[in-house]
Amino acid sequence: MSVVFICGSHPRHAYIARQIASTGHLSYLIIEQREAHLPTPDSSLSKDLKDLFNHHFSERERIENVFFGKLEWPDVPILSVSKDELNSSNVIDIISRYAKSLLLSYGCHKLDNVLLDEGPKHRWNCHGGLSPWYKGAITHFWPSYMLEPQMTGMTVHELTADLDAGAVVHQCVSPLVRGDTLHMLAARAVLEIGKDLPRLVNMAINNHDFKKKSHDSSGMLWRSGQWQPHHLDLIYCQFKDRIVDAFLDGKLGNKAPKIFRQFT
Repeated sequence: MSVVFICGSHPRHAYIARQIASTGHLSYLIIEQREAHLPTPDSSLSKDLKDLFNHHFSERERIENVFFGKLEWPDVPILSVSKDELNSSNVIDIISRYAKSLLLSYGCHKLDNVLLDEGPKHRWNCHGGLSPWYKGAITHFWPSYMLEPQMTGMTVHELTADLDAGAVVHQCVSPLVRGDTLHMLAARAVLEIGKDLPRLVNMAINNHDFKKKSHDSSGMLWRSGQWQPHHLDLIYCQFKDRIVDAFLDGKLGNKAPKIFRQFT
């Protein structure tokens, strides 16, 4: 076993951990304890916005539980860390000792160069968005808000200290299923990359010579501070959480994502 996976603590992260473990190559799991899955709205918000906020995040929790099951982690050695401990000497030591073939991250905060330098040849991040159009944070929300749900997807890219800047290794898009809500659309994207990751992991274990694609444009880097509860009005009030249906009905644009893949 020669793969170390660093991830967040939500159901989608546990699902991806299980998919990687299914290869038999996961040697260590490092879990960063992330923010509450059901955050509390700011007291300054109006009642209507508080209601939208609570609905949005309760739906995220419900849908993740439906799509990914209970929060269940693989039976491998696990280190639980806070954000401040993510780049600690304990984590660096685990990377040095156990990540012989692949270091993979998903849903954790930024990893320092000192840590990355201890990693193997293959160092990847699994990003919840299509790069370069949707880099940064909350990038399964912004495509629907920008009325292009077809741009909801996942990117596996080289892991660097710069946010979502590494060359693309593999991408997938979420299937568009009539009746899907924003959170269903996001969950399907995670399921899609979960199907592909075992094959990608095995290719890395076998020291496959991966083709890669550098970003040909700066794209868009979405910051977490850009998101406001006010954005929820468009999703839930104007479109009744049926933006996928609006796209399938031809009411939105027809921009097609251009994705990069190692295999079909």
